[in-house]
Amino acid sequence: MTERQKYELLTEFKGFELRRYAACSVAEVESDASYSDASQGAFGSLFQYISRGNSGSEKIAMTAPVIATTTSGLDSKAWKIAFVMPAGMNVKDLPDPNNARVVVRELPAEECVALSFKGRANAELCKKQEDLLRSLARSAEFSLSDETRIARFDPPFKPGFLQYNEIVIPLSK
Repeated sequence: MTERQKYELLTEFKGFELRRYAACSVAEVESDASYSDASQGAFGSLFQYISRGNSGSEKIAMTAPVIATTTSGLDSKAWKIAFVMPAGMNVKDLPDPNNARVVVRELPAEECVALSFKGRANAELCKKQEDLLRSLARSAEFSLSDETRIARFDPPFKPGFLQYNEIVIPLSK
């Protein structure tokens, strides 16, 4: 089974969860494109990095999810697409990427709200789920950051109606 990003479930609410994510390392590509184009364009560079496209020619295990992040709304043309590195791999432990577009960095531990959903994670469905999560979290009196993460757990060839995804929004600091 594919390793998943680590978190602790703090509280379940009607329709969403409050989680504490553990600190982790990611390999990330920035893109000035739509969500769909950014995801497609970055995936190859990130996959190449974990498939020996790095200074140590090391193979790095694929994990889940693939995370697309924006702070400008889901219709943004400013995205960061990231692969979560296996648990226990710190930035200093990871080989340098051969591709200058790929940056390896640490994500700090943080609390986030999360909503799970099925379907192909296209911009329209993700926007609907983001709006729902923000509304539910506001009703529960959470203060949220401007950042939105689309977390995709399944390969693109899996039928869309079976794909598992999440919208994850960090709490305001």
